[in-house]
Formats: sequence, C-alpha cells, structure tokens
Amino acid sequence: MELRHLRCFLAVAEELHFARAAERLHIEQSPLSRAIKELEEDLGVVLFARTTRSTRLTRAGKLFLEHVRRVLSTLEQARDSVKAAANGFHGQLRIALSDGITPSRLPALLALCRQEEPEVDLRFFEVPLSQQIKGLHDDLYDVGFAQSDEVGDGIVAIPAWSDALMVAVPARHPLLAHKRIPLDELLRYPLVLCDPQVCEGHAKHVERVLRRTDTEPLIAERVASCDLMMALVSAGFALGLTGEAHIAASREPGVVARPLASRVPPLTTYLLRLDGDPSHELARFIERAQAIESPESPKRRPDSPEAAAP
Repeated sequence: MELRHLRCFLAVAEELHFARAAERLHIEQSPLSRAIKELEEDLGVVLFARTTRSTRLTRAGKLFLEHVRRVLSTLEQARDSVKAAANGFHGQLRIALSDGITPSRLPALLALCRQEEPEVDLRFFEVPLSQQIKGLHDDLYDVGFAQSDEVGDGIVAIPAWSDALMVAVPARHPLLAHKRIPLDELLRYPLVLCDPQVCEGHAKHVERVLRRTDTEPLIAERVASCDLMMALVSAGFALGLTGEAHIAASREPGVVARPLASRVPPLTTYLLRLDGDPSHELARFIERAQAIESPESPKRRPDSPEAAAP
C-alpha cells in the first residue's frame, strides 16, 4: 500500500464518481481504477460497490475512509510542523474552531499570542463540533473552541467568554415596537437559524430557548454563517437569533438588535481540550484565552446574574 493509493481512494470516496475523481487528481481514469483495484487486493476487501449508474462506499469502505482521512491529516500536520521548525518556530498548537467564534475575540487572542510567544506556530481548523471532539481524541488537534460543553468523557470544557443571545430584527419591523421581544411574539414570524450540522453547539442553545413555549417555530432557512443570517435579516427575509457581538459586527445595513423579554442564558464559548496535564504552550494559550475581554462589553462570568440577562 502506497500513499498514492490512499490519495486515489480518498478522491473516489469523496466524489463517488471515477471520472470526477480522476479529473480532481489530474490523472486518467484508467490508472485511477487500477490503483483502487490494487488497494482492494492489498486489503482483501471490496471498498466500492460499482454499477454502470453509481458508485458507493461499502461498509468496509466507509470504515477505511475514516482511517485514511486521519492518516492523511496526520501526514499533512507533520509536514507543516517540519516547515514551521525550519522557519524558526519552536512549538505548535493545532486549534479547532466550531460554531464560529465571537467577533473581536479571535483577533485579540492571536495578537496576544504573537506578542508573548511569537515562536509558537498556530494552526487553525474550522470543523463541526463532532469532528472537533473526535480530532481531540485522535490527537489531530491540541485545543478547540465551541459553544457547547456537551463533549463527553475525556474532554475538559472551560468557559472562555460569553455573549448575550439577541434577536436580529429588520429595520421597520413591527417587533421593534418592543424594547424587549416576548418569545411568543417572536415565534409569530419566520426565523433564519444556524445549521446544526455546521454550528451544532450554537443551534442546540437556540433550540433550548425556543422550546420554552409550545409554539413550533417557523424556520425559513438554515445557514452556515452569521454573515448570511445578517444578510437575510437585512433583506427582511426573516428574523435571526445569535450573539450580540455578531449583530454588532455585521456590515449589513438595517439590522437592529433586540433582547428577549424573558431571561435566557448567554451564548458561552468553551475552550475544549483533552483531560490531563496540558503542555507548557497549551497552558499559556488557555491563560490568554481566558484573559481576553470583548471590546463591546466588560467580561462577565457565564454563571453570573448579569450574564444570564440579555
């Protein structure tokens, strides 16, 4: 088994089409098919179920895909580490980001890291929460950020910072008559919310808030980013629910932030890491992350009475 076999397998597994996979790899289809056949013979299993109309992964192929992605990711990280060392870096932190990250916090954190430990190379990976958790266990990441502390055994979730959950309202919308919007009034209108497949922690938090009434929310759209949410709100397409800092940082005109009338917990961003003693670089990074304060408002402990109120 050679590295080229793994790259060929990954291309076919992701495209599920030999012609497209060959085009992606910039090779002819014949050597690609031959590489897959060699790999299947080496493993002694069938990786793809092929017909004249479709290509799909077998059960063995799906299992092998998980391992191949991890192997190739590890090789890429090893290459990056060697390059970082050659460029004068004396350490590296691999940081996973899920659910987006509160505006202003990440730039401030990076600036502090560069100022205090410029010799540590920082690498960032934007991944769904489930992939971040698996990557932490598999040593693909050293630390991560997500808006959920439901991370299972073996991982420590440390509150890093909080942001008030607010309603993003289009200008001249009837709900702007309320200084604080009642939840039952909010649910009379269509909503644009974050996609749980992309922003799992954020979506679960909002879902818990919406479940406080028996009214089923009218979800007009699920989006992968707060930028698109703000664009749809600005266009009058729907109302949004997200952190105050995301609304404040939006460049879309005609979006107004309003708190909910009921007391709801804030959106808390957690720093995730494996349980155990952190490395020196990671311990220093955690200290800096917890020291970061939002330019928009003073830092508040997530469990304080002030943080619970929007």
